[in-house]
Amino acid sequence: MTKAVMSALIRPLVEPRLPDWVEPLWFMTKEQALEMAPEAEIGWFDLNDKEPMIEIAKAATNLKWLNSIYAGLDFMPLDLLQERGVTVTNGVGINAITIAEYVVMLMLAHAKGYREVVRAQERHDWLLDSPGKRELSGERVLLVGLGAIGGLIKTRLEAFDMTVVPVRRSGGEGNLRPGEWREKLGEFDWVILAVPSTDETKGMIGASELAAMRPNAVLVNIARGDVVEQDALVEALQAKKIEAALLDVTDPEPLPEDHPLWDLENAQVTMHLSGRAQTKMFQRSADRFVENLERWHKGEPVAPQMDLAAGY
Repeated sequence: MTKAVMSALIRPLVEPRLPDWVEPLWFMTKEQALEMAPEAEIGWFDLNDKEPMIEIAKAATNLKWLNSIYAGLDFMPLDLLQERGVTVTNGVGINAITIAEYVVMLMLAHAKGYREVVRAQERHDWLLDSPGKRELSGERVLLVGLGAIGGLIKTRLEAFDMTVVPVRRSGGEGNLRPGEWREKLGEFDWVILAVPSTDETKGMIGASELAAMRPNAVLVNIARGDVVEQDALVEALQAKKIEAALLDVTDPEPLPEDHPLWDLENAQVTMHLSGRAQTKMFQRSADRFVENLERWHKGEPVAPQMDLAAGY
């Protein structure tokens, strides 16, 4: 029997479908998980807080395969997991549909000034003109990152007749490579960040990049807060060097109550909700995990596997 230590939150979706070679150990608390962790060959240690997940992973000395619903696991002890030879599958793609939809919503809401429309309704104020007159059609988008989320964003924005130019490591026709996009920032109306947080991407948008953007440029970040130098962004927004920033992620999270981003009219902060705006996240994760169990038992590759050295 292979012992699998898993959160009881996922139990109703997984337990009836477990093969007979798996012995499940369900935990409700961090303390229970820490007690069970050394027995785990397979672990699904997801909790709302990151620090307990790190502790549990370190305690799982017999772990062979770590699964997670989280797409970004850069906070985990990846060096240690790599040293132990642990295979890690993450939640890449689980939230891709809803995040792509969220990006379209944010862009349309900004373009049409929808925030002001909502405020007018709350005031019972019948507006005589639209507070936003921007059209997505015909505008140019720099899409930094063409993974599962970026690919869905691209097709949805192209349906609005936008020109989308992706940045991807492998390049390819119509794409830019990582070393090519900065010099072309001034060619785009929208810059969308859909990259993992790695040593290479942290702070990739700073004062010089913001200065290179068009005055009408809108920055959309659904990646991680730390890929943008936040102080530089605040300064650029205050000085209106760019038109706006639409931020589902910030650094830190939660954003402190007194942070200037909350009150800037040209910033929208949506509290890292894009991936949560759905009902199927846990079902998709359970389905993927059960499918991977069969592959694992057959000695076939499980997916999607993290490159622990690269951090994503």
